[in-house]
Amino acid sequence: MSLPEATELLTDSYGRTVRSLRMSVTDRCNLNCIYCHNEGHIGHSKEMSVDTIVNIVEVGSRFGINRLKISGGEPLLRKDLEEALVRLPELRDVSMTTNAVLLKDRASSLKDAGLDRVNISLDTLDRDKYHTITNCGKGIFDKVLDGIHEAVDVGLTPVKLNMVLLKDLNDDEIKDMLEFTRGYGGDVILQLIELMDFRDLPQYRIDANEVERSLMSVSSDVKVRELHKRKKYIINGAEVEFVRPVDNTEFCANCNRLRVTADGKLKPCLLVSDNMVDVSEASQEELPDLFRLAVSRRVPFCIS
Repeated sequence: MSLPEATELLTDSYGRTVRSLRMSVTDRCNLNCIYCHNEGHIGHSKEMSVDTIVNIVEVGSRFGINRLKISGGEPLLRKDLEEALVRLPELRDVSMTTNAVLLKDRASSLKDAGLDRVNISLDTLDRDKYHTITNCGKGIFDKVLDGIHEAVDVGLTPVKLNMVLLKDLNDDEIKDMLEFTRGYGGDVILQLIELMDFRDLPQYRIDANEVERSLMSVSSDVKVRELHKRKKYIINGAEVEFVRPVDNTEFCANCNRLRVTADGKLKPCLLVSDNMVDVSEASQEELPDLFRLAVSRRVPFCIS
């Protein structure tokens, strides 16, 4: 794919060029996970219109931002998501993070509208544990599995399964989860995620170094993603990544992402909420300077 050349790049004072937007399109969610941080933005808010979503992405693309990850809350609670996707400018990659409860019935229309792939939150393969972690009703777990199957069938791949590791709750399930992903022949990748403890849940914090050692001991190959220097372990044909955002200077030093809150604010850092730039009512003529302002406020949360 040949994308238009940007006339200006957005580079912060630490030399980090912004290439990606992570956009929350709603604070609403149909689950209530015990560890949820709501994308670092607490409280329900007015949601951006489709026009605002498209304008923000359009202006970002002029600055060379060519990747978009759509998130929530649960983005599939927005019934107009396909409308927004169809109207987006050409990008290198458009993905979405979802809990997949509503995905089965919309996977095909999302693919047709321009979505490339999905990340799906699935912390356990045990129904009872799933209900405990998500505080959901019976039957929801099976809807999630159906959503995963449908995403693979329509080509929203590679599907990445996001598994937040929780001590003494699901940290003994990595092997089972790898076996589950292996059944999809490479179309599903496991992403283990270190708990970002927004809700003061120290009882669930795992030993990240021990997890890394365990993965290394059983892997046949280890690759390193350039961004964040994140390791990918190949274990009996299955791929697993371990995301370690907590106190990770490399994670912050290589961050190329600007966030957008559901109510239309540019958020320079997930972990900082007092430096946001409101673009909810901005015109396309005003947006470029607001992008520049937001990027000028980017400071690595963890500095080596």
